[in-house]
Amino acid sequence: MPADNKQTILKHIEFTAYLLAGWSFLVLYLEPILQYLANFKIIEAGTALANIILLSLTILYRVLSGEAAKRKSIVYFDILLLFLGTLLMAYQAKFVIFFLLIRQTYFIMQYLIFRAFEGRFYRLLTNNPPVSLMLSFAGVILVGSVLLMLPAATNDGRVTHFIDAIFTATSATCVTGLVVVDTGTYFSLFGQLVILALIQVGGLGIMTISTAFAIIMGQRITLKLENIMHNVVGDTTTVNLFNLLRSIIIVTAIIEGIGAGVLYIVFSKVLPPGQALYHSIFHSISAFCNAGFALWSDSIVSFRDSPVMVFGITFLIILGGLGFTVLIDVYRYLFAPQKIRKLTLHSKLVMLTTLGLIILGFVSIYIGEYSHSMKDFTVYKRLLNSWFQSITLRTAGFNTVDIGDLGAATILVSIVLMFIGASPGSTGGGIKTTTFSVLVLSVTSMLTGKRDLSIFNRKIPIANAREATSLATLSASIIFVIVFFLMLSEPFAFDKLLFEAVSAFGTVGLSTGITGRLSYPGKLLITMLMYIGRIGPLTMIYAFSLRKKQANLDFAEEKIAIG
Repeated sequence: MPADNKQTILKHIEFTAYLLAGWSFLVLYLEPILQYLANFKIIEAGTALANIILLSLTILYRVLSGEAAKRKSIVYFDILLLFLGTLLMAYQAKFVIFFLLIRQTYFIMQYLIFRAFEGRFYRLLTNNPPVSLMLSFAGVILVGSVLLMLPAATNDGRVTHFIDAIFTATSATCVTGLVVVDTGTYFSLFGQLVILALIQVGGLGIMTISTAFAIIMGQRITLKLENIMHNVVGDTTTVNLFNLLRSIIIVTAIIEGIGAGVLYIVFSKVLPPGQALYHSIFHSISAFCNAGFALWSDSIVSFRDSPVMVFGITFLIILGGLGFTVLIDVYRYLFAPQKIRKLTLHSKLVMLTTLGLIILGFVSIYIGEYSHSMKDFTVYKRLLNSWFQSITLRTAGFNTVDIGDLGAATILVSIVLMFIGASPGSTGGGIKTTTFSVLVLSVTSMLTGKRDLSIFNRKIPIANAREATSLATLSASIIFVIVFFLMLSEPFAFDKLLFEAVSAFGTVGLSTGITGRLSYPGKLLITMLMYIGRIGPLTMIYAFSLRKKQANLDFAEEKIAIG
């Protein structure tokens, strides 16, 4: 087939796909209106069938034109979607429209980013990583908000208020877990799947997803973007970017799969097999991504006596909070053919700090809640739930006790743990464990009279100490400003507002029970904190690697009094 004819046919297919995508979106969004005007079931089924036919024609065209040999990954992906769509037709046409609309939206975004305006937008994004990250998160949140506003996203067919929708979408994408409506009862299966997709995308990281898509689409990855990706996952070694992405996806799939299998043991005892499997997958992804979204109104309080549930969720949280580079490093250390006998300093510091914070939280919560929320618990239950709460406070957001019943001492410890958060390159938030470690090392080196920061016989650059101090100071300043405005707009006590703000910034998702009662300005402030908390530290890290050229000038040094 001549090249000109191929391009003409391809343009017609693309144009038809764009029109169908727009119509599919209207079918999902305007369900109440269409139900009033015509038989919605026929419209829904016809739209789903049209999507399947268009996808079939697209696959057939790629095969007949010889394009399939060049773009095998896309053809295989389309065949998988066609198979799933055909199966879903027997269940509900609405899900066919949704899944195929995702595919069409992906190709529209691919066109806009990589091909429109001769690829200038893609070059602009790759040359401005902080802007790229912020726009990527904002774009995903906006799409998620629109989807959650669809009548199909709620059980009673209502249109969710925009602020509530954007709050939920931000909470899911930023893997926080704060909710203004009950996830399990308010949202339909469609709405829950949207939330789950946002959690997975937010957990893996927008840059990870977008870079993987760029590779799939055959785009050339610049050296700058490759360095950015290594910074995103916290990888300090020179590794092929494709291998790094493949390792991240494989590690995620394996851990979430095993986690779902473990949780199924518990859920299968109280739910039918199909629902038990769905709950297991949902909570496994939510736990590994440190999101904290649960389908039960009381989080997992009902399962706090189950060691399988408690340890299953907590180990998923720990693995997700360690960071992909640590998981990959440990895997290489244990199972690599070369038997690498040395972990990186980063991995050692992350694991040591994580263990120390878990122990600190465990002991503090056990003592602090002995006469409060756990006063009627047996020793075994106190140990089990102190362990759980110590870990979930590090950006996870699940709870086995009522957070509103916690004592003042535990609230104080909780705020500190939430502010510290997880580790670099992980699915969690906070200022990160390595930042906290460097701050502690700075203090100890001053107390011991040492000039350098050192641990495990390795010296840490002074630049890291300056970055850690700047990050912690900036984070505390942002929280201070938001809490100030929250105190002006909300009628709640200072400790509750501070807890809510730190929980949002650290992408933790725990609340003393005031989230749903916040005013719309209060919800927007918390939404802003969740967004800043997820992209802020990463954006600052990117900014450190994008220094502008400065004149080579040295000023005269003069000391000032400190303390």
